[in-house]
Amino acid sequence: MLDGWREQSREVAVIGLGRSGVAATRLLRARGITVYASDAGRGASLEASAAALRTLGASVDLGGHDLARIGRAVAAVLSPGVPPDAAPVRAAREAGVSVRAEIDVGLEALAGVPYIGITGTNGKTTVTALAGHLLRAAGRDAEAAGNIGTPLCEIALRDRRPTWLAIEFSSFQLHDCPRVDPTVGILTNLSADHLDRYPTLEAYYADKRLLFANASPESVWVTNADDPDARALASGVAGRQLRFTLAGRGDGWWDRSRGQLMLGERPLLARSGLKLLGDHNVANALAAALALDATGAALPAIAEGLGTFQALAHRLEPVREVDGVLWINDSKATNVASTAVAVAALDRPFVLLLGGRHKGEPYTRLTPLLEGRCRAVIAYGEAGPTVVHDLAADVPVASAGSFEDVLATAARLSQPGDAVLLSPACSSYDMFANYEERGARFREWVEAR
Repeated sequence: MLDGWREQSREVAVIGLGRSGVAATRLLRARGITVYASDAGRGASLEASAAALRTLGASVDLGGHDLARIGRAVAAVLSPGVPPDAAPVRAAREAGVSVRAEIDVGLEALAGVPYIGITGTNGKTTVTALAGHLLRAAGRDAEAAGNIGTPLCEIALRDRRPTWLAIEFSSFQLHDCPRVDPTVGILTNLSADHLDRYPTLEAYYADKRLLFANASPESVWVTNADDPDARALASGVAGRQLRFTLAGRGDGWWDRSRGQLMLGERPLLARSGLKLLGDHNVANALAAALALDATGAALPAIAEGLGTFQALAHRLEPVREVDGVLWINDSKATNVASTAVAVAALDRPFVLLLGGRHKGEPYTRLTPLLEGRCRAVIAYGEAGPTVVHDLAADVPVASAGSFEDVLATAARLSQPGDAVLLSPACSSYDMFANYEERGARFREWVEAR
């Protein structure tokens, strides 16, 4: 693909100049490929990126896209944040231009490097970070990349190639990634998400299933035995499946009676040795451990890696206890299923901060998890009225305006022994640039108390 693009006189269009688009443009130019890059936005950060890319010989437009030029390109490379119905993407597809995700370009550039590929609705970033950490604990030169935050093209630009990769694939990335063929693939779980972008749940699941697009009898898959939708999606896929479960025995399982994580009949790690909140993180640890075991890593190294892994920022991250109240940052919980998992992980009464930009799923699913346990829900942001509508009949709900009002209200309503949980079940884009900014604002406010 890359060699063919270089040999043709036509240029490659890179659509979207976030971190992934910038990395893709840099990699293509490093390979001697002519590039036209564009982004609908403007601003100081984009202007700086554009200037840097122009010094590399790329042609760059900000504030819009030259659709005719994109239609003449030999290929279009997409940043994952570009919606599939965006005008430049439609222009490319209608002109018969080959459309590829940035991650697909990175996979070609890193051909030959074995990798653990992870997707799912929830937990995939934690499992990716865990897999990368365990690979390094097993003595391998490994990097975690993809949707976790470091574009794969950025890894490909480095002077030294890693010997292993842990790659997180979002559904958006899988949609245009025909090259995906992991050494070991992990499907964490499935539930409704991104219904503001996908027309149906089935369409969302169809993109997730693309993880298995190149499955062969030699493939190895780690799947969730406790999730009916995940089981159905992986059913009939070629290769060997290793299943993790919290509900009984499996290839990876939790012996609750002994407080022990197990790989088959082999003890792996005491639950007390895993520094992560919630049963869902036991499942995440088992998924990563099974993948490492399948690569031939030694069991003691896997156990040691699990014991030294720390919670990721914005994912059930305990920030600080103030006057007997534990403040927990779970800003990454951008759908109802994630919030349900976070709530289930708590062992104390709590105030729940719920809101942001609505993603299409009702909040009523949370009611049985909140009744009798949640001191109050604080509804905010664009989704605030919907939260009130869905929950106020069964759970105490207070509304707040600014994010500072949300936090001040939580401080007023919470009592010693409680937790305040930021687990919004919504995207952040009504009030923040991303979930990281939302979580950082939460952390800063709590640490200043």
